[in-house]
Amino acid sequence: QVQPVESGGGSVRAGGSLRLSCAVSEYPYSIPCMGWFRQAPGNEREGVATIYSGTGSIYYFDSVKGRFTIYQDSAKKTLYLQMNSLKPEDTAVYYCAVSPFCVSQRTSADDFSFWGQGTQVTVSS
Repeated sequence: QVQPVESGGGSVRAGGSLRLSCAVSEYPYSIPCMGWFRQAPGNEREGVATIYSGTGSIYYFDSVKGRFTIYQDSAKKTLYLQMNSLKPEDTAVYYCAVSPFCVSQRTSADDFSFWGQGTQVTVSS
């Protein structure tokens, strides 16, 4: 069973920081492709950052470059998103997405097979 479970969302003031976590504890193997996506009310889902552990490749979408950091634990089964310098426009439900079967970097939501239920991040001005 591949079920990502997110945690770490909450409410912060602009300029603050949060760290999100995503654990896939029931899956016995490392997961090569993991990523974060988000969706704000009335908006389409958009990418935040993805990682491919096969090469260590990381991709950040433009809106978060220089502010967010994505990384995995050594077992490659827990994903983190360190979010600094948060802005009100970062307010959204953040989703963890994983694909155990990929063989290269993935950046499209369509390439990820399993999704968490999401965690709310609210940034006030």
